[in-house]
Amino acid sequence: MLPPHKGVTFHPASPKGRASISATQSESECYDMTKLNELSDNYGARKGRMRVGRGIGSGQGKTAGRGQKGAKARAGVSVNGFEGGQMPLHMRIPKRGFNNIFAKDFAEVNLGMIQKAFDAGKLSADGVIDHAALKAAGLARGGKDGVRLLGKGEFTAKASFAVDGVSKGAREAVEKAGGSVAVPEGVLSEHEKKTARRDANKAARAAK
Repeated sequence: MLPPHKGVTFHPASPKGRASISATQSESECYDMTKLNELSDNYGARKGRMRVGRGIGSGQGKTAGRGQKGAKARAGVSVNGFEGGQMPLHMRIPKRGFNNIFAKDFAEVNLGMIQKAFDAGKLSADGVIDHAALKAAGLARGGKDGVRLLGKGEFTAKASFAVDGVSKGAREAVEKAGGSVAVPEGVLSEHEKKTARRDANKAARAAK
């Protein structure tokens, strides 16, 4: 708040009829004059929207600021990527690779992060470390099909892991430190589980 100056009266930039506040008034008196139902923006702080398409006299008539007639003047029409009828660029360039819809969704955790969790006391090397323990320590995020160990970083702790996947380098690093990694055989993805349930239901209906 600005310090008061003698003989100076501040007039807010507001419409006429609003009471002015004198600099000689105390701060408590100014607060008493403030009412919630009288709070408003300064005059000119809010600008009304432009109403387009209301005649040439408004400056935004006819094309209403769009600059075109026809399809480009209409709403919901996209011309991005259209090249006049010739083959557009996104169809001319070669396509490589694909997204495997049957891929398993693993939460990937590096050994270096696990070692940092050991050093910080967030994770204990006692017992078997599984997906739930890594998730509780804040290391495994997501992973509908489990957790997979990766070998990035240094790992010196002796620990036993029960995970759903492990890289070759991660297994070697854990075994070199004196630990072990147990990976269940024949782990099914969510898609494979749904397919198996669907086939079992079909077989059950056929047997009836």
